[in-house]
Amino acid sequence: MEPLHVPPGHMTTHQVAGQLGISLSGVRQLVRRGRLARAGGSPRQPYFATADVMALIRSRAAA
Repeated sequence: MEPLHVPPGHMTTHQVAGQLGISLSGVRQLVRRGRLARAGGSPRQPYFATADVMALIRSRAAA
């Protein structure tokens, strides 16, 4: 279920998963491991800062 309102400059869990090419469970694992931080939302419907997601994409590409 997607949240009704995500502030500009942020992404839903579904959008993050799509950008990274991983599952929703994979996004949860990144959060649990401290690689990606929630920027707001609720525990069941968090959203993430787009800048953080892009930084993660760049770090994964460099590895």
